[in-house]
Amino acid sequence: MRHINPPDLSHELVFLRPLSRDDADAWYAYLTMPHVLEHTSWQLRSIDDLLQKFDAMESTNPASELRFAIVLRNTGALVGTIGFHSLSLMNRTAEIAYDLAPDVWGRGIAPSACMAMVDWAFARLGVVRVQATALDSNVRTVRVLEKCAFQREGLLHNFRMVRGESRNFWIYARINPNPTSAKS
Repeated sequence: MRHINPPDLSHELVFLRPLSRDDADAWYAYLTMPHVLEHTSWQLRSIDDLLQKFDAMESTNPASELRFAIVLRNTGALVGTIGFHSLSLMNRTAEIAYDLAPDVWGRGIAPSACMAMVDWAFARLGVVRVQATALDSNVRTVRVLEKCAFQREGLLHNFRMVRGESRNFWIYARINPNPTSAKS
């Protein structure tokens, strides 16, 4: 298993730490809430589907999925995750993904975590482009991406199957302003 220290997150309510299998129950509990699920592409039939993600995250392959836990400073409880579900070392790109439990929505956690991850990816991983896809109905994620200086590049028609239905996704990207200083 690879060990990577998470980015520093200067949000007063939360911090980032490595995600572990011990987080699976809390993660699954909010991911399966209808009002969380409706604007995502998660397709979890059981907690076993979520546990399979840990196999990819625990890989030693540097291009494998990389995700961190977002936890409350005062209790250590998991309230979200953030990371890159795809990394291309050859192209120096990453695709960011995040989720939050609804009881912490609207507190600035997602934009803070997103900014920290993107800045960390530019400086630590040497990526030149971080992209994100958002289901066309996911207004909250669009707002977060735009707060984090991502630019909308277009609409991907019928991009992914979401619970049996072909859905459209917006694609956003943020480009490293100093790509020559990025790690090679």
